[in-house]
Amino acid sequence: MLQSYIRLAWRNIVRTKWYSALNILGLAIGMAVALLIAMWVRYEYSYDRFLPGYGQIYQVARNFDNNGETLTFKVCSIKLADVLHASFPQLDVAETDYISLHGLKSGNNKFLLYGGQVNDNFLQLFGYPLTKGNPSSVLKDPYSIVLTANTAKSLFGDQDPIGKFVRFDNKDNLKVTGVLQDIPSNSSFSFDYLVPFSYYEHAQGISRGGSFGNNGYQIFVRLKPGVSEAQMRRELKDIEKTEKDNVNAMKSEVILQPMRQWHLWSDYQNGKPAGGMIDYVRMFSIVGLLILVIACINFVNLETARSEKRAREVGVRKAIGSGRRDLILQFLTESFLLTFMAFLCAVVLAALALPLFNTLAETDMRLPFEHPLFWAVLLAGASLTALLAGSRPALYLSSFKPVEVLKGSHQPGKSAGLPRKILVVVQFSCSIALIVSTIIIYQQIQYTKNRPTGYDTNRLLATKINEDLARNYPAIKQDLLQAGIVDHITESSSPATDVWWHSDIKQWPGKMPGETVEMGIDLVSDDYFKTLGMSLLSGRDFVGPTDSTCVILNETAIKRLRLKDPLNQVINFQGTQVRIIGTVKDALLGSPFTAAGPIMFGYTPAQASFILYHLSPRVRTPEALARLTEVFNRYDPSYPYDYHFVNEQYARKFDLEVLIGRLSGILAALAIFISCLGLLGLAAYTAEQRTKEIGIRKVLGASVPQVWLLLSRDFILLVLISCLVATPLAFYFLQHWLLHYDYRITIQPLVFVLAGLAALLITLVATSFQSIRAALANPVKSLKSE
Repeated sequence: MLQSYIRLAWRNIVRTKWYSALNILGLAIGMAVALLIAMWVRYEYSYDRFLPGYGQIYQVARNFDNNGETLTFKVCSIKLADVLHASFPQLDVAETDYISLHGLKSGNNKFLLYGGQVNDNFLQLFGYPLTKGNPSSVLKDPYSIVLTANTAKSLFGDQDPIGKFVRFDNKDNLKVTGVLQDIPSNSSFSFDYLVPFSYYEHAQGISRGGSFGNNGYQIFVRLKPGVSEAQMRRELKDIEKTEKDNVNAMKSEVILQPMRQWHLWSDYQNGKPAGGMIDYVRMFSIVGLLILVIACINFVNLETARSEKRAREVGVRKAIGSGRRDLILQFLTESFLLTFMAFLCAVVLAALALPLFNTLAETDMRLPFEHPLFWAVLLAGASLTALLAGSRPALYLSSFKPVEVLKGSHQPGKSAGLPRKILVVVQFSCSIALIVSTIIIYQQIQYTKNRPTGYDTNRLLATKINEDLARNYPAIKQDLLQAGIVDHITESSSPATDVWWHSDIKQWPGKMPGETVEMGIDLVSDDYFKTLGMSLLSGRDFVGPTDSTCVILNETAIKRLRLKDPLNQVINFQGTQVRIIGTVKDALLGSPFTAAGPIMFGYTPAQASFILYHLSPRVRTPEALARLTEVFNRYDPSYPYDYHFVNEQYARKFDLEVLIGRLSGILAALAIFISCLGLLGLAAYTAEQRTKEIGIRKVLGASVPQVWLLLSRDFILLVLISCLVATPLAFYFLQHWLLHYDYRITIQPLVFVLAGLAALLITLVATSFQSIRAALANPVKSLKSE
């Protein structure tokens, strides 16, 4: 019986090649999109899950009461790590610095690579797999280093790296004690090597203890078996409040963020996780499902639209004894056959599109063809799609009464086309909403990109400082200025596009009881504001070491401190009285999507982490880079000259939004394309059904435009209704999305008009071919049988 159903289904597919091709193509695209998005969603959810301790690992963070506003910081103190080590045996604890750039050298092989300095318990706590070495001992020696497999190969080739030495920052020789498997891309940590935290203490003289207020490190804990998260949250909450004389500690609560939230729930509001990447994962999950639904709607519409062509077949089969169950099985078999043909095409399309998708999303996903579970899930999804898409046509076609059909009295009536029209409205409502979303996202990105930054990123470069560069900075500055390669050069503790250090201002004129102000701190050298092109509003710039107890504040800092006449006012910063000598215009040194935060600039070149320099307009960029390489290699010969264009670093701040915009645009285009495939089939069917009517109208004098309008107006009306449905829905969700940004656009009605016009134009293009073809047909051919 099943073989008979399959044979009949195949014959019908072959007999209606045009409609079958449209169905297969629409379903294949919808299923390919759904597959790619499902893989991306799984990839985002898979972050860190390869680690054996994934479910029990947490990052220690702090909720800080900033005058009634709760701020969440993931930077902690060494003292807090010591307390956790000493007082909580139910925890495994590891403290680390932040992943940063350092020089590694072996023989003639020298690289600038990213790595971290970690507690010797780090590898045991996280469970990163080693290919060589024992995780419990590889970081015990302060002068040891653990390399990833790729780093080891770069430094030592095919030789066994264990026991060999690596020159670290041209200062110390570190012994290779272990080799790590390369870190997967779906990892919250990305590093090329690890150095013991004890080396950090030895090399830089960092002492344990101190105050809870000296925050500059990361702390991670793993709960031991039998220890509950709720219990630890209660016990850790008020640890820092034991330091009664520390305002920062008294206003802080220790919290735990589970590893399962690190990637997807990175944003905090009022001390609680409030979203992040999870928002986009959910959004594209819904969009992927909608596109699959749109493809299924095509199937339903095309199959039910052709019902009259198959009505006589249903009547004959019922008359010779077929039951409704047999007919439903027949039509479902046809649906499954079409769907599985589309499924095979979808897998091919997904495989072809995956490299481009990986490049766009910066992932390294692959289709796991070798895993049975992969095929089982795909086949289950394809079966469900076939069932959903085929149920409506099967139930509808099998309901025809044989007597009416065979007498020729079966007339579907106007109500028969109503479900089909509703589905078309649903299709185009989704498509128009996606078009509107793409436009709004693009406008928001461009609006923020065009926002005045308050400094000049053009031809501004940054180089990470190491000890050799720090020691030779005066000579480097003199050589570059004298050679005319740069017109300004300076040092800074933070990159030009960010502020790495935040601290409290506890005393200032007009301070209210219990009040503190959290602000960014940037320690710079002379010519900082000239190099970045920032505008002083009042006062003067730093002139040298004599200004070591002077500070310059930005506009927002002055407002937060409520200083009406800030010049020469004295404030207390970490127990030191500092004097305000100038105010500077706000600059976007943080997120371009939020308001500028309060920043205090101090003169402390010794704590600089970056050299910032602005290329002279008289030197072409390629020539300048060649001469810069020569100068930097002269004073730092141990490692390659490394630089970053600040405008490129600033552009990276938009990466997520640009990715979302591109994905939205692609998905909107695919949704419209799939919808138009359905319209194309419906237009062909409508023209075919009304062939004789068109012939009579032409004989009576109807023109080609009149016939075209006759066949197109129903589709135009459906698209207009779709616009009315999509507009409020899109406005509601996009307005909610824009609330994530302090600096945002206002949604204009013109966006919805343009999206509607675009959908209308695309609809006319999709349907006009069949309409005009029918209008130009010779009426004699359609009427000759009469």
